Amino acid sequence: MKALYDLTPFTLLDFPNIPATIFWFAGCNLRCSYCYNPEIVLGSAHIDEETALAFLTKRIGLLEGVVLSGGEATLYPNLLPFCHSIKALGYKIKLDTNAMRPDVLQTLLNESLLDYVALDYKAPSSEMSRICAGGSEYRFWESFYLLQKHAVDFEVRTTFHPDLLNESQIIMMADALLQAGYTRSFYVQLFREGVETLGNLPSSKRIIDYVLLKRYVTLRT
Repeated sequence: MKALYDLTPFTLLDFPNIPATIFWFAGCNLRCSYCYNPEIVLGSAHIDEETALAFLTKRIGLLEGVVLSGGEATLYPNLLPFCHSIKALGYKIKLDTNAMRPDVLQTLLNESLLDYVALDYKAPSSEMSRICAGGSEYRFWESFYLLQKHAVDFEVRTTFHPDLLNESQIIMMADALLQAGYTRSFYVQLFREGVETLGNLPSSKRIIDYVLLKRYVTLRT
């Protein structure tokens, strides 16, 4: 069964402290205007599970982790058995997710298949439709509380473009996380300029108030 749009053979940046590969799943249930993977979001899978697992088999002893990214990995209908196959080879799994499928996340957690999760906090409820063409902040919180309950290591991250969110909204989101008992870093990823995005966003010359934001969040470029 074809699962992946592409794979990145090696990364030291995407799975904390673990040499890993990235599996890029085709398709997504959101259309975030700042997304810099439009070809993956709108594309089709080219790589089947057998090819991906054969790659992992050859890298045993060289790699330790697999990052499930995309697109949105939780849309893949065969994700659960695929993860079991990855685990059977001895790899740790990190999931990058937009948090819109808490039902799938629940199943993965119940099966003890996840070692780390990067959870996207896209926007406050009032901005979800404008920024992501759909989605629900409520589903983000469902996913968030599942991770809190299962005590899985995870991070929360938001992409910042000043034409989409302002500093006050970022701080409001950070405060909401604090009130929910989140004590880890809240990563704000600055919009990647100079690349094609799903919404063809322009570059921005605005300067973020780093001093103010750093009281609440960790900035990531």
